[in-house]
Amino acid sequence: MSHSTNQSLVTRKALVLFSGGQDSTICLAWALQRYGLVETIGFDYGQRHRVELSCRLAVRRELTARFPWAERLGRDHLIDLAVLGEISATALTGDAEIALRDDGLPNTFVPGRNLLFLTLAAAIAYRRGLDVLVGGMCETDFSGYPDCRDETIRALEKATNLGMERDFEFATPLMFIDKAASWQLAAELGGDAFISLLCEHTHTCYLGERDQRHRWGYGCGNCPACELRARGYREWREARV
Repeated sequence: MSHSTNQSLVTRKALVLFSGGQDSTICLAWALQRYGLVETIGFDYGQRHRVELSCRLAVRRELTARFPWAERLGRDHLIDLAVLGEISATALTGDAEIALRDDGLPNTFVPGRNLLFLTLAAAIAYRRGLDVLVGGMCETDFSGYPDCRDETIRALEKATNLGMERDFEFATPLMFIDKAASWQLAAELGGDAFISLLCEHTHTCYLGERDQRHRWGYGCGNCPACELRARGYREWREARV
């Protein structure tokens, strides 16, 4: 089942921040059912879970093969952002054990990551003539990252449009829903087939673990990303009974 598409949106073109994870894949499906052309952008920043970079190619391939609305899927862009990993000292860009920092933030927080992602995505969108930037940021059910807050995204949207003399829309369809609701949105977007794709082909585990297959997908099962994903899946399934 898909959401109805407003005809005025079909003339617009989107660029989805697409990591190959569950949230960004849901956002990609969401965008494909709304906009006339959808391109994707990913970033290689030396992430510990860089297996996601190969997963994102598999997800694009599976979407194209299995869903008619994926015919709107356009070019993919992969940006080398190794400098971000080089200047970071986090559990996502190194081998440190995942833990809370003294300031209360998890050490998986990569300072400036979403700010850089959106700024570079806007530069690509500027060149490609794209109108909407779509990201999977969420402040309802997340790890406490300040660059995932709606206030941050709206401020950056304003600054970007001022600095580039454009009228980009920064769309964040998951911003105010929890993980259980995101599973429900996925079901509404593509039914059981899309749920199956999420479980089999996306990657969210911070440790890059793909040896263990759970009902909700691959991962170590213990890191914060896996725990959040598993809890959301369980709550979504229970709500369906």
